[in-house]
Amino acid sequence: MSFTDTHLDFRTPELDALASAVIPKRHFELRSEDARDDYFTDTSKLDAKQLVHDRFRTNPLALHDHLLRALSLRGTEELLDLGCGNGELLARIRPYLGAGHLTAFDIAPAALEAARQRLDGVATPCEFVEGSADDLRVFADDSFDRVMAVYMAHYVTDLDACFAEVRRVLRPGGRFVLATDSTDSMVEMWNVHFAALRDMNAPETLFRATPKGRISLSNGTEQLTPHFASVERVDWQDQLQFGKAKQFMAFYRSCDHCCASSRPGADLPPEFFAELEERVHARVQAEIDATGYFALTKLTGHFICC
Repeated sequence: MSFTDTHLDFRTPELDALASAVIPKRHFELRSEDARDDYFTDTSKLDAKQLVHDRFRTNPLALHDHLLRALSLRGTEELLDLGCGNGELLARIRPYLGAGHLTAFDIAPAALEAARQRLDGVATPCEFVEGSADDLRVFADDSFDRVMAVYMAHYVTDLDACFAEVRRVLRPGGRFVLATDSTDSMVEMWNVHFAALRDMNAPETLFRATPKGRISLSNGTEQLTPHFASVERVDWQDQLQFGKAKQFMAFYRSCDHCCASSRPGADLPPEFFAELEERVHARVQAEIDATGYFALTKLTGHFICC
């Protein structure tokens, strides 16, 4: 495998077998209200996840590189970022829109303020709008050349309404880029997580898959096709490799313990998660001791809709 190759393939029969054995059929369901009122009252967890995905990646292309390919920018486009979060991706894309216009849109005021601060002072015109992605009435028809929604669609209350609204505000010839995961992405993390939960006789409600299962690489085409004449699925892979367990544990914590400590586990005491972390840490450390690192294989991608 060449590490200059952008088409890295980490999928193996063993990984597929692990995913079949580990990933539950049912997935967590998160709400836009939870994103606004709980998960993103600040952007610390998002900041931590972004740092890990960039620092420990194996693919030479970062997320924004894949998005730039999908967006196919000339530099003059008006771009809407649905669920802009802390503005990290907009800041990385902005140099490619020097003569364009950016609109950052998010339901969480704290996230929107973080994006505002990150882009403060740039010459490219930027607008910051608070709202829900399934209600874009603040924008007129044919307002944008590009719209992107990056790993956020699983929060949106009404996906059908969201895609209809994106189609309405998108200009003829424009494109909508939606990034999401495969449901078996980072299966190694879910494996150690579920193993620890089983050892603790944890509540059955915690044994669910990633909330991105709501709109994943496997079911996104059927949800997008009613609204767009062309829907192209683009898969890509990466592998996060951790040489120390403490860096993985920081990432695991930022993921709300694979959603166990988000709304579904809100009634569980702190002692439960302290024990869970100890058990997960032990399993990860054992893997590092045996092989030199703990790997999380990212099976991810995006849809390009026109």
